[in-house]
Amino acid sequence: MAGSATEEKTFRRFLELFLREMRPPLQENDPLPMRPLTDLISEDEVEGECLDLCVQHLYKYNCPCSLAAALARATADSVLQSDLSIHHVNKTVEDGADPLPQLESVKLARLVFNRLFEMCCLWLKDFPYRRRPQPYYETSIHAIKNMRRKMEDKHVIIPDFNTLFNIHDQEEQAFFAVFDGHGGVDAAIYAANHLHVNLVRQETFSQDAGNALCRAFKLTDERFVQKASRENLRCGTTGVVTFLRGKTLYVAWLGDSQVMLVRRGQAVELMKPHKPDREDEKQRIEALGGCVIWFGTWRVNGSLSVSRAIGDSEHKPYICGDADHSIFPLDGSEDYLILACDGFWDTVSPDEAVRVVTDHLQENAGDTAMVAHKLVASARDAGSSDNITVIVVFLRDPRFPPPTTAEEEDEEGAAEQEVEEEEVAEAEEEEEEEEEEEEAVRMERGGGEGGSTADIGGKGRGGWPLQQCSAPADLGYEDRMDSFTDRTSLSLLGPSLGVEEEGRIILPPASSVGPSLGLTADLFSAWGPGAVCHHYQEEGLLRPRPKSCVPAFQEPNTPASTDPLWPQVATLLNQAGRQTRRMVCASPRWGPKCIGRTPKELPGLLRSCRTVPYSHRWPDRRPGVALPHLPDDTTI
Repeated sequence: MAGSATEEKTFRRFLELFLREMRPPLQENDPLPMRPLTDLISEDEVEGECLDLCVQHLYKYNCPCSLAAALARATADSVLQSDLSIHHVNKTVEDGADPLPQLESVKLARLVFNRLFEMCCLWLKDFPYRRRPQPYYETSIHAIKNMRRKMEDKHVIIPDFNTLFNIHDQEEQAFFAVFDGHGGVDAAIYAANHLHVNLVRQETFSQDAGNALCRAFKLTDERFVQKASRENLRCGTTGVVTFLRGKTLYVAWLGDSQVMLVRRGQAVELMKPHKPDREDEKQRIEALGGCVIWFGTWRVNGSLSVSRAIGDSEHKPYICGDADHSIFPLDGSEDYLILACDGFWDTVSPDEAVRVVTDHLQENAGDTAMVAHKLVASARDAGSSDNITVIVVFLRDPRFPPPTTAEEEDEEGAAEQEVEEEEVAEAEEEEEEEEEEEEAVRMERGGGEGGSTADIGGKGRGGWPLQQCSAPADLGYEDRMDSFTDRTSLSLLGPSLGVEEEGRIILPPASSVGPSLGLTADLFSAWGPGAVCHHYQEEGLLRPRPKSCVPAFQEPNTPASTDPLWPQVATLLNQAGRQTRRMVCASPRWGPKCIGRTPKELPGLLRSCRTVPYSHRWPDRRPGVALPHLPDDTTI
């Protein structure tokens, strides 16, 4: 493996800093840098636990992925070659059953961290690792607990799969996965730590990675069911895995976590999630004696809203562990992958996800660091209350255009030739028109070779085109900000508030707005239904701003000019619009009385609503006396 001297220098520098931070070999009573998430593990689980402890601990110190994979592999090999029997604890599965040898995870973790410290010391003296060239796999990751009580999602990022498992006879490989737990996090943790280890152990891994992925899912499910039986666990997890080998993409999944491919800016469907409302899943469950019923959503036996998962032993065989898989060849035109749990996909469509990513890349000159954050924010703003985990895996550098195929090059060449021909034809037509115009001027002035055209037309006009397109004077965009934050903030008014048209909001009739929107009456009493109001953002809140518009309180299909009471109503409403904030605060009856009223009823309502205590409007006057009218020049 060839590596540059600069890269080796960077790796050595990391080892120096890491050894300064890490304590000397841990003693029996010393606290662990990272405590294992389970108390007991079987011998089959040792490799996965070692790799996870090493990688997660190294990532805390911003270790490069390739170096972390190499150190984790060397440490795990050292641990597996040692005598682990001293850490065994005999615990029976149940009364009368044969004892199952298990290890104390805390003691194993202490051994792992000590071996990692020793490995770093050895590599600093004699650095043996040389990184192989890797494909472009830049990733952006973000996960939040959101509105749930606990975070039950787990994810796995292994861009250098061959180094982590010391594989030399395969093309470059990468592994990315998202696991969405339910009923607890134990199943998601187990799958995240062991599914990729079970994948490599499959006999068909070298020849048929798709089949090996399905077998790995099945084996992971069976072993976790055994672990759940030993430790009385009642939980499960969905999962989606993307495995990249050379120019082939393998996808395997259980449940409703999903992955989407984006090619040349277009979403490509790779899979169909396992949900009880799928006809084939419903038939499978009913054939086994189960049922699918509606309880807020379609659920298996009225309980789980997924039809396949790892774990959930009490719901077997209806909730099975048989994964589906798909295979997709890659030609280099692929942009990125989006892996996410159902907390994301339930509220964000594939097209919307592509739009969010595209907008972010354009606004940030191709910087991918915060892409996953923007996607998570879009799901949360769309109403998701579930745990949300999003991984974006870029398959090429987004700062450069995708490569073109031979067919596309031919199409582009033909298009360019057609454009050139059109430009030549247009130029010839312009010359002919200019000559005709010049000849007409010459004839008008009496013709002759001595006629001048420098100040009149033709070629002497400075080359002005015959048709010009002026910039649109659309004042509706004067307050608009084309940024992600601004677009998401527009949803604060709700989808049914009004029609957004060219940067403006057209308010609906007041009678059509229900209390569920959380809108106060002063919004409509100030501007009225049908009024055009420009919006702007201030301190995170969206507030309408009047744009010198007259509220249109009138009956449907009744022109303002034909209503005999309209001038009087308009005058009163214009006066009330200037004082709405104060009057609404003083009289809560104002809004309910005016909404849905006809123009004939409004003058009386306005007069009755002025019976407001003076202490709210004019503190220096006598309280308890109503004003007979509201003067035009009164200001508050």
